[in-house]
Amino acid sequence: MRNKIIAVNAVIVAIIGLLSYVIVRQSLETASSSTAQLNQLAKRDVESAAARLQLSALQMERWTSAKAAEPGAQEVLSKGTASARGDAATAFCDGVANQAKGAFEGVAPSLIALVDTSGKIVGRNGSTLSRGDDVGSAYPAFKDAIAKARSGSEVWADPGRGDAFLASYAPVRDEAGKAAGALVIGMPVNDGISRVGASTARGVVLAIVTAKGETKIAANSTNAKDEAEAIEKNGGVSVITAALKEGHALTGSAGSLAFAVAPLEGFGDGKKAALICAAPTSVIEGAAAIPASILAMTVLGLFLVGIGGWLLGNYISEPIGMLEEGLLAIINGQQDKRFQLEHAELGGLAFRIDQLLNQLMGIEEDTTDEQGRVSAPPKASNFQDAMAVDNKGGAPSAEAAGLDAAALQKLAAEPADKYYARLYKEYIAAKKALGEATDHITEDAFNTRIQGMELEASRKHGKPVRYHVQAKAKEVVLLAVPLS
Repeated sequence: MRNKIIAVNAVIVAIIGLLSYVIVRQSLETASSSTAQLNQLAKRDVESAAARLQLSALQMERWTSAKAAEPGAQEVLSKGTASARGDAATAFCDGVANQAKGAFEGVAPSLIALVDTSGKIVGRNGSTLSRGDDVGSAYPAFKDAIAKARSGSEVWADPGRGDAFLASYAPVRDEAGKAAGALVIGMPVNDGISRVGASTARGVVLAIVTAKGETKIAANSTNAKDEAEAIEKNGGVSVITAALKEGHALTGSAGSLAFAVAPLEGFGDGKKAALICAAPTSVIEGAAAIPASILAMTVLGLFLVGIGGWLLGNYISEPIGMLEEGLLAIINGQQDKRFQLEHAELGGLAFRIDQLLNQLMGIEEDTTDEQGRVSAPPKASNFQDAMAVDNKGGAPSAEAAGLDAAALQKLAAEPADKYYARLYKEYIAAKKALGEATDHITEDAFNTRIQGMELEASRKHGKPVRYHVQAKAKEVVLLAVPLS
């Protein structure tokens, strides 16, 4: 029986668990893998990242403009010799670098340089090696900004030059207010895009249009390396080119990868750089773990079914085995064998088997308790029949009840409620003294029966009566006593 209980419940739990797993998994896959929703999430991420990067560039531009307007910058560019300008420029840029350490959310610029009107570096922070480097020729938009004395931001990413900066620049003006050069601050590209990509699902990728007009991946955040490779290898560059040309965010695919592209409006003319975010793997975060948890709960359910089935099987099998062994012993001649089984479900069955065995074998059932008192109720059909036996009948008589005139007068004067209550208590006490059961005798039923007996006796003998309890050797007698 134990194994059957376990097997049936285990099959039920397994079926329900597996069906739940299949249904939930299919529902979650349908709900969480919608291409339109995934593309929308990617588009939202890339627009948010682009906005944050453009805001950072604007903040850096303003900070750079403030430093370029300081008198020290104009003084550096007004030095008489190239050597003096170079040394002064390096000292000035080192000072600006120290001030910039805490200005950009903990990311320190790696390039700070003063550039003359021809686009050549006069001096930069921490080094003298870049003096005379013609960055204006490498980045024509920057040289044009110097000529027009305007600030701006660009992506400087040229592997041949070793550049990998998000550059912001501002004009340095002479005493007449004309452009004398520019101050350039360059943030490492990877640091910049990693900072804005931290809040996206799968990081960000930065793409630029090179001087030759080619679109290529320039950098990627640390958590988007695979996405950058997939876009380059699977034709995703064409979507980037289209987004830069149209000037707004687009979604596309590269193999199995879905992504969104947003042009960087604040970097140059908005057609030279773009950010890319890959679509998340699922609309619902952690969706893959939900079906697995159902399987885990199913396994736990099977384990609990095993434990519960074992305990329940023992609870039922053990008393059944005891009954079977006892009956076998009786069949084999042990006729005095009886079952003393305390069990909520099978205890009553064992008691009835004992009764049946007693009747079949002609053995009278012992109805006395441990002290030898009779524990069985009277054999009369109910206590009213028993009271009729106790009432011996005959004419009412005070002498038979052993009452003198004073006691008789007291009995007649006793209020009815007190009389009936006293009579009930005396009757119950007398019954218990003889070892008879009284649990089935209620006071209301007793009073009703006594009143009926009194009415019957009064009609029979023509006078009112009250009853008196008298206990004899082995019986309780109710004697009628006349009141007048």
